[in-house]
Amino acid sequence: MTSMHSFEKNRLDRTKIAYTLRNVGLGSVSSLVDDRIPKAGDMLLARVESIGQHGGVELRNGRRSTLFVGDEVVVCYGNRYAPDQFEAEVPENLDPCHLVAAGGMAGKVLSSFSSMKTPTAIRPIGLLADSGGKVMNLSDWKLPPMDYVGTRPLTIAVIGTTMNSGKTTSLANFIKGLVASGKRVGAAKITGTGAGKDLWLMADAGARPTYDFTDVGYVSTYKLSSEKVEEIFVTLTDHLAHAGVDIMLLEIADGIFQSETASLVASPIFRAGVDHILFASRDSAGAVGGAEKIARMGLDIMAISGVLTSSPLAANEAREFTGLPVIDTGKLSDPETCLALLEHVREKNASVAV
Repeated sequence: MTSMHSFEKNRLDRTKIAYTLRNVGLGSVSSLVDDRIPKAGDMLLARVESIGQHGGVELRNGRRSTLFVGDEVVVCYGNRYAPDQFEAEVPENLDPCHLVAAGGMAGKVLSSFSSMKTPTAIRPIGLLADSGGKVMNLSDWKLPPMDYVGTRPLTIAVIGTTMNSGKTTSLANFIKGLVASGKRVGAAKITGTGAGKDLWLMADAGARPTYDFTDVGYVSTYKLSSEKVEEIFVTLTDHLAHAGVDIMLLEIADGIFQSETASLVASPIFRAGVDHILFASRDSAGAVGGAEKIARMGLDIMAISGVLTSSPLAANEAREFTGLPVIDTGKLSDPETCLALLEHVREKNASVAV
């Protein structure tokens, strides 16, 4: 039998509620459940036991709040895949675990990048539940399917070789340049780990509207089935198209060899829904190898950008061995550069059609 305890309504006023719960209505929280095996997306009240790698948590309004030992936080259980940070999974019980992402994800760390500190330790108090003891899950607050019917806007996906290859920076600058040129741009982060930083950056650059996978009820996309990742892709692109934007920009997190990313990019749904790829890489070798892999999938790379453009030599190598435009990340914010890139793609496609 489920062990259920009553919950003070004003207790949440004293807790730090994470970004991952930004769409959640917490008015129905009436109890805590403390003897259930958690699953991804379940909402957890926990106490901070020690401060490690994550010394703060991103709140629902985007502000990063400093954590102190003894703080109570509300986060979601989830799986994380981050080669430059942590690999983590949803634990099998409500024993002490870790804060594995600043956006508000609880999990059990399995491995970490060598420069990471010890993960911040948290002690679960209980899963948030309603008056009947039903545990609240992020999937209870998700965008409905749209089934958009109409002409799909020009759709460009930003994919990278790895984590921290410059995807989000390239995407944000591209948004800025396109908006400055008079385009209406909508943006979405299709895969990754729940955190607001990338979404706020897209909005700051001028994208309207902006979404990510948490809007479809998932705290992360690691270990999701191909069908669920494709569901995220379709739902978010349908909502962006319905908003009447001219161009949709989509960020596909992590690298092209990450399991969920690779599966999505290889899917017929992705090929049918994406017109061009902006490819981000940290070095020229990654740019060449990544471009070859994407070309074999039948996808069109419009340009290469990312961290490698910080080095003129690396950029020249990538340009020479791929034959593709290599555009400095900062120059993507220039409207003339953006329009010239779109025209280059249009002319290339016209010549192929002939």
